[in-house]
Amino acid sequence: MPTYIVLVRFTQKGMENIKDSPNRLEAARKLGKSLGGKITAAYYTMGQYDMVVILEAPSNEAVMEGLLKTGSLGNVKTETLVAIPAAKGIEIFGIAFTT
Repeated sequence: MPTYIVLVRFTQKGMENIKDSPNRLEAARKLGKSLGGKITAAYYTMGQYDMVVILEAPSNEAVMEGLLKTGSLGNVKTETLVAIPAAKGIEIFGIAFTT
């Protein structure tokens, strides 16, 4: 299953209701599961982003659906990266430079 890294920033609304963040994370876990994926790790962070979430999902469409549903609640803004394992990336580099 593909891996995604989601960089999260709390909105003003999210900060005003920060005590609800653990419940929102649990709701995100349930949503991910309902879409065929799962959150494999979540970290509260300091700096430019407030959280980093690592998840696995069956497709980009499933991730997009989950992030749109989550974002529509108004507590967070996200930036999502598709994570390609290093070994696969090295394989791709090899193919790209031999053709």
